[in-house]
Amino acid sequence: MSPPPQPAPEPPGRRAGFLLGVRAAWGVPGLVLFASMVGYGGLVRASGIDLPVGLFSTVAIWALPSQVVLAGAISGGASIVAAALAVSLSAVRLLPMTAALLPSLKGEGTPRWAILALVHFIAVTPWTMGHGTLPTLPRRIRPAWFAGVGMALSCSNLIATAVGYWSAAALPPAFAGGLVFLTPLYFLLSMSGTARAPTDRMAIAFGLVATPLAGLLGGGADLLWGGLAGGTAAFAVGRLLRRRW
Repeated sequence: MSPPPQPAPEPPGRRAGFLLGVRAAWGVPGLVLFASMVGYGGLVRASGIDLPVGLFSTVAIWALPSQVVLAGAISGGASIVAAALAVSLSAVRLLPMTAALLPSLKGEGTPRWAILALVHFIAVTPWTMGHGTLPTLPRRIRPAWFAGVGMALSCSNLIATAVGYWSAAALPPAFAGGLVFLTPLYFLLSMSGTARAPTDRMAIAFGLVATPLAGLLGGGADLLWGGLAGGTAAFAVGRLLRRRW
């Protein structure tokens, strides 16, 4: 007599997905971001910004490069309007990342307002984590997983900003500045490791060459123009190679 069929295991719920996201936030990407935010906390103090303002920028602006732009604008004596405009322009780079992640982020039955709220958490580190993990998860728990990642990183970033602010006197300025660059370095290495198509690798290589050249032109939009030039060149070369082969 054959044993009775076993019931199929229930798919993980949203609560389990949220806890998985919290756990993922304390991996290597989260630790790298924590170290970077310690450097930002030191920058906040060196720029003469009060700690509450620095903590608010961590929660409200969220993206570390835009926070650095804010600190530079305030320390340079820029007006509130000019500082807000500079931060907004620096955040434009996140629009393509948001558009690329949204198809993977949407879950079954998730209301639009919840997706719009989760979009706030899209920055370099959460985007890199979501880009690699979200497609492997059941669609119904993807928003909960990303919410866990975003909320856990928000809490750790607040702690790191405060730690950096309070320990700024003990951190050499060069060391504190170097910590800020850990996140973009991690992003570059992660994108290089996950690139599969030759066009993706060419876009990274062309962008590395084009961005410093765009910086020589000035204007503060070197990252935007360098990325646009590198990606366009990679797309054009990729199409040319496909036609020949």
